[in-house]
Amino acid sequence: MHRKIRVSISIVSHGQGELVGHLLRDLQRHCTIPLEVILTLNIPEDLPFRPEDIRIPMRMIRNAGVRGFGANHNAAFRHAHGDYFCVLNPDIRLGQDPFPVLFEQLTDPKVGVAGPLILNPAGSIEDSARYFPTLFTLFKKALLRRNKQELEITGAPLFPDWIAGMFMIFRVGVFRALGGFDERYFLYYEDVDLCMRLRHAGYEVVLLPQVSAIHDARRRSHRNLRYLRIHATSLLRYLYRRQFYKYVRDVTPR
Repeated sequence: MHRKIRVSISIVSHGQGELVGHLLRDLQRHCTIPLEVILTLNIPEDLPFRPEDIRIPMRMIRNAGVRGFGANHNAAFRHAHGDYFCVLNPDIRLGQDPFPVLFEQLTDPKVGVAGPLILNPAGSIEDSARYFPTLFTLFKKALLRRNKQELEITGAPLFPDWIAGMFMIFRVGVFRALGGFDERYFLYYEDVDLCMRLRHAGYEVVLLPQVSAIHDARRRSHRNLRYLRIHATSLLRYLYRRQFYKYVRDVTPR
C-alpha cells in the first residue's frame, strides 16, 4: 500500500526541461516524505530526461496553448492529492529537505503560506520577502534603481506582507478556500495578490530562514518589452485591488 502523499508539488516549464530535471533529482535526493509532482509543460518541448527514470510519482500536463502562472498552478491543484500544495519554480535548486520545517510552521492554523529563505547562486540572500508595494515605494525603487533588502533576516521566523512565488507552500484547505491564484494576472504580482488576500482573511505569511533554496532568477521583464508590458498591466491590477482591500479592511468592524 502506498503511503499517503504529504505534499503535491506544482512545477511549470516554459522550455526549461533541463532545469526541471535538476530540480526533480534534488527532490529525489533530499526529500524522504511521500510527495508527488504535477509537471505542466506550458509550451511544446521534448524533455531531456525520461519521466520513468524519476522515482517520484509524477503527472504531466501538456498545454494546448500558453497559460498564465496562476492558471497553470490552479489547474495543477485540481490534480493534487497531498495535504500540502507547493508552488515551485523550475529554476529552484535544493541542497536539503526543506519540507519538515515548513510543515511544522504550517501546523499553526494562523499561518496561511510559508516559504524558505531564497539565495542566489552566489549564496547572497534574495529579496523574496517584502512589504506590500505602494506607489511611493515603487517610485522610490525605480528612482534609485536598486533592489534593497526590505526586511532584516535573522535566524527567527519572519512575518512579511508577502513572499515570492518561486517557492510557496500552503495547506490544501487554505489554498482551496482562497480560490487559488487570481487568473486575471497572466504573470507577475499574482503571488503578492494571493498573500494580500490571505492577510485580509486573517492568515499570516511566514519566511523560515532555518531552511533555504537557491534561485537562478530569470528576470525577463528587464530585457523584453512584451514581459515589461505584462509586468506593468499586473502592477496596475494589483494597485487597484490593494485599494479595494484596504477600503474593506478600514470599513469592516473589528
